[in-house]
Amino acid sequence: MAALTPTATPAAPAPAAPRKARDGGAARARRRPRVWRGAVLFLAGLYFLVPLLSSFVFTVRIPGQGLTFDAYTGILSAEGFTESLLLSLGLAAATILLALLLTVPALVAVRLGAPRLAPLVEIVCMLPLVVPPIALVTGVTTVLRWGPDHLSRTPLYQTFLAVQNESFPVVLVLAYTVLALPFVYRSLDAGLRAIDVPTLVEAARNCGASRPYVILRVILPNLRSSLAGASFLTLALVLGEFTIASLLGFRPFAVWIVTVSGAEARMSVAVSLLSLLITWALLLVLSRAGTRASSAAAPAPPAASAPSTAPAPAASSVSGKE
Repeated sequence: MAALTPTATPAAPAPAAPRKARDGGAARARRRPRVWRGAVLFLAGLYFLVPLLSSFVFTVRIPGQGLTFDAYTGILSAEGFTESLLLSLGLAAATILLALLLTVPALVAVRLGAPRLAPLVEIVCMLPLVVPPIALVTGVTTVLRWGPDHLSRTPLYQTFLAVQNESFPVVLVLAYTVLALPFVYRSLDAGLRAIDVPTLVEAARNCGASRPYVILRVILPNLRSSLAGASFLTLALVLGEFTIASLLGFRPFAVWIVTVSGAEARMSVAVSLLSLLITWALLLVLSRAGTRASSAAAPAPPAASAPSTAPAPAASSVSGKE
């Protein structure tokens, strides 16, 4: 009977594709994203570099005279350049400090004690994106008029005069802080979402750390990249803001550039390029500082323990007396 039982023949395996064809298809699949990526980066580079190169050519080339760098050599000696630049940098530093002092404790407190208030805090911080700067400066002007109209005989009148000091207008710091809230909030919120804040705070509190110590030595070191990003965005906003400062009658760097452009067009374009380079340099400094600090704060990986080569101790033999 065994001789009469038919045996099933195994199905023949499908012929494998040639190795060269598989390797060629994979190489083409890898090459296509690289080609498209390079094309997109090239077009983006042209989009950003062509206007910059055109502006640079406009500043150094005068028809009928050839190349000249007078627009750049005369920047430092231009009237009001140093004062306006230092004023903008001081306003930027004060704005960064005030914005971080307002947002960091508030976001940490909301994340620890009142998570349900997070949507409300987000809406409040995002409102400056909805309110146009012209409406904001109109409200600020209306409030500043209360000083001579209603508060001239009160001690608050001196406060209204102090915040409008031309050497350092505090009112611009307050207005710029409001404008920078959306950018600072987004940067810090992304950083706080990346770490487990309740666990870190609870562990530090169990070790006996106070709340200020927890924020300064536990939370902030884990937010270095977010703090650097928020600081750079605020710096760029302050250096380029024109509407509020111009309508309030102050003369920071952006207002000075527009003022100079009426008499020295080439110098104003040269100063704009210089401010762009300064902003890029500060961005590199902040990004390097955040990256270096993050790498310094990261714990070193534990060293692999070498396997023990010592022989195991021999079992002691116990001889009993008979």
